[in-house]
Amino acid sequence: MTGIQYFWRHPLAEQVRTEGREQGRLQSRREITLKILEWQGIPVPDSVRDRVTACADLDQLATWARRALGATDAGELFADE
Repeated sequence: MTGIQYFWRHPLAEQVRTEGREQGRLQSRREITLKILEWQGIPVPDSVRDRVTACADLDQLATWARRALGATDAGELFADE
């Protein structure tokens, strides 16, 4: 039983938890960006959905989410790029 308790303190276990939290943040930002567009009644083409879901940059996803708030078209997310 002692081995089980120590596993959670192991560096590998901490790495797995950290990676899981990072993936969770990425997934949340992806989802909210797309949801904002959907809530505003803006159609989301597959090309936009694919680009958002493939993004692994939290800052970029945050930028796109802010742009989605004032968008009238899904393509506006990528306007300055």
